[in-house]
Amino acid sequence: MTTGLAIMLGLLALSSLALAPRLREADAFFRGWSENIGPPGLLTLVFSQVTTWIFARSLLTAAILGYYYGIAGALAYAAYYLSFFTGAAIVDHIRFRHGEASIQNFLRRRFGDGGVGCYNFVIGIRLLSEVFANLLVIGVIFGVAGSDAYIASIVILSAVTLAYSMMGGLQASLRTDVLQMTVFAVVLGLIMVMLMRAQGWSATAALTSGVSDFDAGWNLLVVALLQVWSYPMHDPVMMDRGFIADRATTRASFLHAGWISIICILAFALLGVFAGLNGMEGEKMMPALTRLLGEPTMTLISLALIVSAVSTLDSTLSSAAKLCVIDMKWLRPTLRNGRLAMTLFMLGGLAFLFLGSKDLFDAVAVSGTASMFLTPVILFSVWGKRDIPVWSYYAAFGAAILGAVLYYGEAGGSITMIEPIFGIGVKYNKLLLICIAVLGIGLTCFAVGSAIQTPEKRAKD
Repeated sequence: MTTGLAIMLGLLALSSLALAPRLREADAFFRGWSENIGPPGLLTLVFSQVTTWIFARSLLTAAILGYYYGIAGALAYAAYYLSFFTGAAIVDHIRFRHGEASIQNFLRRRFGDGGVGCYNFVIGIRLLSEVFANLLVIGVIFGVAGSDAYIASIVILSAVTLAYSMMGGLQASLRTDVLQMTVFAVVLGLIMVMLMRAQGWSATAALTSGVSDFDAGWNLLVVALLQVWSYPMHDPVMMDRGFIADRATTRASFLHAGWISIICILAFALLGVFAGLNGMEGEKMMPALTRLLGEPTMTLISLALIVSAVSTLDSTLSSAAKLCVIDMKWLRPTLRNGRLAMTLFMLGGLAFLFLGSKDLFDAVAVSGTASMFLTPVILFSVWGKRDIPVWSYYAAFGAAILGAVLYYGEAGGSITMIEPIFGIGVKYNKLLLICIAVLGIGLTCFAVGSAIQTPEKRAKD
């Protein structure tokens, strides 16, 4: 299987290198289009949104949650993809009702440079986590952690993705996303055919698995429904694609990407559900799938993970370059500086890979919890157009960061505060409690801040 995958990875890499443009224009590199190139069309945007959000980490996490929690776990992870619908509303209001060209411009006008700094800190961490999480998945496909095959696959994929990303920036990402999404769709279709034909497959059993226990997956669904309001705004890859086409194309791209992504995630999660229903005691998901579906299907599953990882990595690097050069203005907007930013983020992601957590869902949960300070921003400032004092924003940000740190510590065992105080021992019930507290503090601070504003301040809105 490894040899076949290596050949497929090589073909994908060569195709991506061939498609990537050799840009000389900074606008196309950082923003995806220029006067000479023009904005992307609807199909390109939809494919780009889908394939950059169905990343390798997401596919593997969805399958793992399906394996342990049945259809409840599958639905819980798919619920995060409702972010496309909330994201569409966020982008539409910021661009066309507030008249801002970026999230940072909106936050700077409302909450000053400090407010932008808080936001950039969170999305910078998210971009680094995306690099390391997708490289981690690639590594474990080719070998055991620390093995020569593990390290070699990560290094090769990193080098190839960085090479074509540096050539074309966001424009390269948009072009290659179309190819990568097409390959992914074909591969996923073949995987689903093989799953439906597998001995032991039962649609009824899959759809009724894990329906009885709130602590086994349904708690994660509630967490996702709480985080989905803020999750899209803290994802620069999604937000960047909301500012490069006209209003109608942008709105349609988000809506179509939403339902397509949900179908794809649920389909992949069914692999985990199937393995969970038919696995032997003590058996892990991937060995169970190999036994149940055979090596050819596992090769296709690995190929789907590889394609999604490559697609996400190039988009992450292009967003990282834009963040450092255009949004944060740390460097002059030149191609050289954009490529430097990409290189630094790739190196940072590699550092996270060898030092960071190996629990993929914990990375999602921590990131989603940290983003929840943006929920009151969206409800009060973006959609409500209320003038909110800066202290409310900082209080919401502090609560979200503390909540993320608390969950990370609780999940890793270095902090044990929640069970002695509240009597809650289930890991994801702890996460639910933290999310409710973070959201409650943030909304309260914004409501109080809005109420005590002077009439002159309120009249501005």
